[in-house]
Amino acid sequence: MNKILITVSVEIKKFFCSKVPLITMFAALIIPFIGGLFMFILKEPDLAQKMGVISAKAQIAGTADWDSYISLLTQAISIGGLMIFGFVTSWVFGREYSDRTIKDLLALPISRNIIVFSKFIVVILWCLLLSILVFALGLIVGQVVDIPGWSLEFIIQGLKVFFTCSLLTIMLSTPVALFACIGRGYLSPLGFVVFSLVLAQIVAATGYGQFFPWSIPALASGAAGKESAALENISIIIVLLTSMIGFIGTTFWWRYVDQN
Repeated sequence: MNKILITVSVEIKKFFCSKVPLITMFAALIIPFIGGLFMFILKEPDLAQKMGVISAKAQIAGTADWDSYISLLTQAISIGGLMIFGFVTSWVFGREYSDRTIKDLLALPISRNIIVFSKFIVVILWCLLLSILVFALGLIVGQVVDIPGWSLEFIIQGLKVFFTCSLLTIMLSTPVALFACIGRGYLSPLGFVVFSLVLAQIVAATGYGQFFPWSIPALASGAAGKESAALENISIIIVLLTSMIGFIGTTFWWRYVDQN
């Protein structure tokens, strides 16, 4: 346990000495502001047009209420989170190869399993913190915009759906770590993130999104309609299996593959 705490603290220091926390926080916190802007436009279309926020030809579908707003935040974290969380994971695992520190790290008297586990802890903690910040700031922005339909019971229900989708998206970051190890750097995992994000939209459009892990968080958020938001057990199992494969594959790579 002592070695895990030490390794996690070291990984946290390395992480916060980089610009990744600032970049990912900025990217994540844009979400509630964009959502608030959409709600303002839907709520006051004439005023938004006079202020020059939208043009006379602009058309934005939807209604200005907390249901639509929280749904928008949830969809954004489910889709955009694949990119943001994937970027965090690719840096945490890929930097050791790009900075050529992998040999020094493996020479330490610490189990490779502990190193991998510590890196995943840092990824999960930071991604969870980003999700919390997005939702908390979203509530503040929603109050500033004065979105109608506030209800504590509804907010709690929206919070459950939001963090369910966030956790599903975070779990899909483990295969990114595996690609970072196989590709020995940043490019392979980032390419995998972009490819999986595009493929998720295509598969979801064909109607088989509930069987493709990277489409499932977006479907759970209601991006394809409220009727698709209810997850089936098979979808949850698929995400869990995908996450386990990524975690076990990364652990085995560090443990058994020759590090040159």
